Amino acid sequence: MKIEIWSDYACPFCYIGEKRLEKALAAIPEKNIEVIFKSFELDPTAPKNVTSNTVDRFAEKYGLTKTEAAEHIEQISEMGRAEGIEFNYASTLYTNTFDALRLTKFAQEKGHNEIIAKLFDAYFTKNLELSNFDVLKKIAAECGLDSAEVEKILNSDKYAAEVRADEMQAARYGIHGVPFFIVGEKYTLSGAQPAKILQQAIEDYLAENSLDGMTCGADGCKFDG
Repeated sequence: MKIEIWSDYACPFCYIGEKRLEKALAAIPEKNIEVIFKSFELDPTAPKNVTSNTVDRFAEKYGLTKTEAAEHIEQISEMGRAEGIEFNYASTLYTNTFDALRLTKFAQEKGHNEIIAKLFDAYFTKNLELSNFDVLKKIAAECGLDSAEVEKILNSDKYAAEVRADEMQAARYGIHGVPFFIVGEKYTLSGAQPAKILQQAIEDYLAENSLDGMTCGADGCKFDG
């Protein structure tokens, strides 16, 4: 089976949702589950360079005082910390994430899905600029990706079409916020759902697709007996 998740690296709930999905999957014996990261820019107009701080931007966006904004940001950070993340939301450096999403497409193609966790960590824990090519190249190198290929991709528009395709698919599905999960092309869940709810959706799908000792997965069906 497959689980698709639309996400953006600048979204705190997406990082929390990714961690909760990890916990849900860890509690399920079935290992024939493919997780597919889908691109979703919360703000395609976000600048390439840092132009504001998180508290001011949050306050302006939601019509809050700076004190109220700081309190809300800390509440979200506490949610992240409860999932084991060193969450530093208040000091994030807000920039455009399109190139990070393009790089993710390349990394996934090469089988390096670990880049997703590294990019979230770079933004929310280390507070790095995800629009900075030096930052992206360093993270790519940590994942074992070829530096010359990464350089070429970042300085081109390669994988832009793949990112846009994910976003157009989200539009067709009526997805307006992230994270957004589709479990087994059947169940949809929106927001940073608790791990238990994600686990239940996955287990329900697996149970419905297991008949008389036959288990069906992404690569076909097999008998368990």
